[in-house]
Amino acid sequence: MAEPFLVVEDLHAGYANLTVLHGLDLSMEAGEVAALVGANGAGKSTTLRCLSGLLKPRSGTIRFAGEVISGLAPHRIVELGLVQVPEGRLLFPAMTVRENLMIGATLPGPRKHMNDSLEMVLAYFPALREKLPARAGSLSGGQQQMVAIGRALMSRPRLLVLDEPSLGIAPLLVQEIFNNIRKLAEEGLAILLVEQNIGNALSLSHRAWVLENGAITIRGTGQELLSDSKVQAAYLGVQ
Repeated sequence: MAEPFLVVEDLHAGYANLTVLHGLDLSMEAGEVAALVGANGAGKSTTLRCLSGLLKPRSGTIRFAGEVISGLAPHRIVELGLVQVPEGRLLFPAMTVRENLMIGATLPGPRKHMNDSLEMVLAYFPALREKLPARAGSLSGGQQQMVAIGRALMSRPRLLVLDEPSLGIAPLLVQEIFNNIRKLAEEGLAILLVEQNIGNALSLSHRAWVLENGAITIRGTGQELLSDSKVQAAYLGVQ
């Protein structure tokens, strides 16, 4: 039986004297959408930092596409196809939209397909075509998020990790962002969502986990978590 696409086993991680993750376990398959939800301080960002190589775990293992990546440098993890869109987008505001997108294709593999990748990004986000010469800092929050996702797609990921993609975005554009996440998933891209808009995230997800105090407390399909009374009460405002 083949191993899952992403496997996190008994992960412990933290900062200085603070331990944030206490034996985290999760896995997902290629082509799936998965959601990691929880309150602020639950350990979501620490989990993503470990996945992306920005934080070295204290113990435990992360395997991606059959390869151990815990402890690898961030650029090596991107080369393997695990690419994160960070919270807050982290664009270069004085650079043009085109320049920001091209940063995603700087590694040798993606660079070979740069033009095809750009056309693919513009097919998902047609509003960006006329914005290519504009400075990224002049765009709305929603348009900047499109650029951030587009930059990640330029890296030709196998697993796209989205950290709070709807944060600070007008409701109309939030729906457009989620529609594009759905399209990417339908075309076979694996997506891991960390998202404050829990209803949207769970409705998209094949599987989902609730993270509390650095450990998974509830797991199941997105629909199972949507109908779970504890999840409804804690995160969806249902009494």
